[in-house]
Amino acid sequence: MARSRTSKFDASEAITNELIRIIERGVLPWRKPWTAGGSARPMRHNSEPYQGVNNFLLTMRTVMAGYISPFWMTVPQANTLGAKIRKGERSSVVVYYGQSRTQSDDEQDTNGGDTEEARVFRFQKSYRVFNADQIEGLPEAFRPDACPVPDHVPSAPIPHMQAFFDAIDIKTVFGGTEARYNPPVDKVFMPSIERFKDPLNFYGVWAHELAHATKAPHRLNRDYGLSRFGNTAYSREEIVAELTSCFLGQELGFTAHTLELNASYLYHWLRVLRSDKTAIFKHAADAQKACDYLIARSEAGRAGATNQAA
Repeated sequence: MARSRTSKFDASEAITNELIRIIERGVLPWRKPWTAGGSARPMRHNSEPYQGVNNFLLTMRTVMAGYISPFWMTVPQANTLGAKIRKGERSSVVVYYGQSRTQSDDEQDTNGGDTEEARVFRFQKSYRVFNADQIEGLPEAFRPDACPVPDHVPSAPIPHMQAFFDAIDIKTVFGGTEARYNPPVDKVFMPSIERFKDPLNFYGVWAHELAHATKAPHRLNRDYGLSRFGNTAYSREEIVAELTSCFLGQELGFTAHTLELNASYLYHWLRVLRSDKTAIFKHAADAQKACDYLIARSEAGRAGATNQAA
């Protein structure tokens, strides 16, 4: 009698299928304004913020489940704190990347002859975490109080956000009704803030377009092939811009936003996810790079302005 073989869990496939099911409902849950316990980013049990795809995934799950704690941990980590998972709670899958090194022929055979250098390769593994709201017996520090949501004057700049974007050395031209990045002239074009009732949406759109500008060869040199409206390369770049806006918004206090959220925009996501189960991991990594780049350029711009004024 043949022994049944248990299929290996495929984290990439499981996470991608989860995303597809959510987007097929016509929503992008990570666009909902949220903070959990005063934090705009999910955090490990040691208060280290998640980055890249895990930040994105746990942000989405926090919003959808309505958790009030930003903390996530494994079962052993909870047990170490004298806590336990509530019966019936479901875990969330996250991933980590490592690297390993193959032995070279030199290491295997010291008797001479042709040799091959050792190779380093990256690998992905998954593990499961629970939100602090799913765990009993944790110290109160894992359920911090929420911060009050600030009020913003309609159609008016928000000082700390405006200062951040103004310091980035990518030219932005204001006027008209369209938001876009124009590669031939290397400029971002944006409607004025007066066209946005909610100024947070203005900064969400601006972040999206600046994310596109980071793909330029003299910046991050991001290239998915010939991009035409609606094709796969175009769709991949749209996902990166969306995630960059999401990550940058967590730093500054806005959510990802575009001028239109329609069936066509959702289709960009679905066509890529359905064709490549590793896409969300690649594009979240590219988005984290774009976010870090924009933060670095803003910091450099503000430091330069301070030095000139001194």
